[in-house]
Amino acid sequence: MRSYFYLDWYKTEAAGLSQWYCQHCHANDRLPLSCGHRHCPQCQHRTTANWLSRQEAKLLPVHYFMITFTLPAQLRGLARTQPRALYSVMFAVASSVLKDFAQRQHGGQSGFTAVLHTHSRRRDLHPHLHVIVPAGYYEAGRHQWHKGKKRYLYNAAALAKVWRARILDAINQHPQLLLPATLPDEWVVDCRHVGRGLPALKYLSRYLYRGVLPDHDIISIRDNQVTFRYHEGKTNQWQSRTLPVVKFLWLVLQHVLPKGLQRVRDYGLLHGNAKVVRLRIQLMLMQTGRLVLPAEPAPVAKATRTCPYCEQMMECVGITRPG
Repeated sequence: MRSYFYLDWYKTEAAGLSQWYCQHCHANDRLPLSCGHRHCPQCQHRTTANWLSRQEAKLLPVHYFMITFTLPAQLRGLARTQPRALYSVMFAVASSVLKDFAQRQHGGQSGFTAVLHTHSRRRDLHPHLHVIVPAGYYEAGRHQWHKGKKRYLYNAAALAKVWRARILDAINQHPQLLLPATLPDEWVVDCRHVGRGLPALKYLSRYLYRGVLPDHDIISIRDNQVTFRYHEGKTNQWQSRTLPVVKFLWLVLQHVLPKGLQRVRDYGLLHGNAKVVRLRIQLMLMQTGRLVLPAEPAPVAKATRTCPYCEQMMECVGITRPG
């Protein structure tokens, strides 16, 4: 049963065909392509695995923190009507806040990875940014890495005040965005220790490229009603939610990002352009006995499948698109 059944052409010739060839028995075969959409839960497993592998290669043997920037409910209307503008503002403001806090605290080079999530556990619209930050900083003048504190990075209340002020200022200056009449005085920013970073990255990767609702969370589709389950954080229990088909489709589709908008962005030492500096830091920590240098991400393997005739490996030799 396909949870995202609005993709009527999933695994049909309407999406195109892949041509497969077996060098052992010279068999030829054609298979319909998947949709390939970045929000489709069926098509993005390899993309998710590749992203996680690249992030693992960047990990340092230091403590990591996850900072979560949230918006109040009054601004969710802007996320429905102007998602590209609002989400771009969120990334720009969050990065400026963290860069300024790092500059005030130590003045060295830091880095972080920001990931946009648009839903709550119930899959309602709830845009927020998760930011993974390593504790510590690099002093370029001395080519030295300074270890950060284990249980403290930044004051969450101070982050929230600056986050609120800069978001409001950015929205006021944006020609496509309009502030609502009322807004709460206090906003929420969470800053917590998340160990060595890998568990947090795995958590973020779950919804990064594979849609907002996995197939296995769809309980039933009958009588024009869709029932799905979700994990309630406060009670730590599984709950279910039933919606009419049309409302369920809208619930899912409101989380589809505008074309070209990046959901995940790297900054500072974790940016792709900082590979040389990051490698230098890893080598320094390796010399102090605190690091086993992570391997580079494995190259993306060629697509293969088992030959239905001789059970040897077949290779994809071409793609045919409709029209």
